[in-house]
Amino acid sequence: MKHYFIVIALLLSSTTGSADTLFVTLEKDNAVAIVDGETGQLLNTVPVGQRPRGVAFGKDKTLLYIATSDDDTIQILDTQTLKVVGALPSGDDPELFKIHPNGQWLYVSNEDGNRVTVIDLSNQKAIAEIAVGVEPEGIAISGDGKWVANTSETTNMVHWIDPAEQKVKANTLVDPRPRAAEFSIDGESLFVSSEIAGSLSRLDVASKQVVDTMFFEIAGVDKALVQPVGVLAHPNNEMLFVALGPANRVAVVDIKTMSVIKYLLVGQRVWNLAFSPDMQRLYTTNGVSNDISIIELADLKVTKSVRVGPYPWGLAVK
Repeated sequence: MKHYFIVIALLLSSTTGSADTLFVTLEKDNAVAIVDGETGQLLNTVPVGQRPRGVAFGKDKTLLYIATSDDDTIQILDTQTLKVVGALPSGDDPELFKIHPNGQWLYVSNEDGNRVTVIDLSNQKAIAEIAVGVEPEGIAISGDGKWVANTSETTNMVHWIDPAEQKVKANTLVDPRPRAAEFSIDGESLFVSSEIAGSLSRLDVASKQVVDTMFFEIAGVDKALVQPVGVLAHPNNEMLFVALGPANRVAVVDIKTMSVIKYLLVGQRVWNLAFSPDMQRLYTTNGVSNDISIIELADLKVTKSVRVGPYPWGLAVK
């Protein structure tokens, strides 16, 4: 067993130079898959808590935070030893979460509790529970740290939380079943995906109002299958990538015109998205086909599919 862990450590250390290491939550396997993002090699699978979903690195990327929804906690994984070394008091059914730019506060949506729990990472304690709408899911934090946006799937709202007071300051009605939220790089807009409407809305951060909405239509794909979920903004502030669920596509969206540049065919039931640190690749988790897709950003082409295990959901890249 000791020799086995030495081999895994060598594999991981070989990917920390120019390559990427992906940590992918496997919702139905209670595990995290570890993948070399450049070669597509599956390196290891590490057991964690029940129904892992949202995942993110701490500031120095030595710790990985994992929302284990059915355990009602956020587990802490040491990325060197690959062992769970702690747990955070996340509230009921944690799903998605984001860490504030100050590196101290973690905001997590509690889907069953209709709350956003704020956790102080320095002392690993909950410092606030903020009441929001029914079935909160998406969490986004502006680059300047002034706003935390939360989407509630059943209330169909975006809740604007002021971190200075840890209180909701405004609410915005959006299209049915909003899932993910993503601030633009310049901080002027918030983009929200709507699973039922098949739409993406742009909200003006200053006014907190919807200023534009676009719909996705794919030739040969039933409209009911086009269900936008994960949203990711490119650092160039010109493009967005939107996962379209059972449509098995990622939409590349022109931010300025709010129109589709291209649809990329990926695996089945695409959920979430992440960039490689060098911005050469985009990775997607595909829940039903049990794989991830690797997309080269230079020419917007899907180059690889990697089987990782049952129901991949969230991913973080080191």
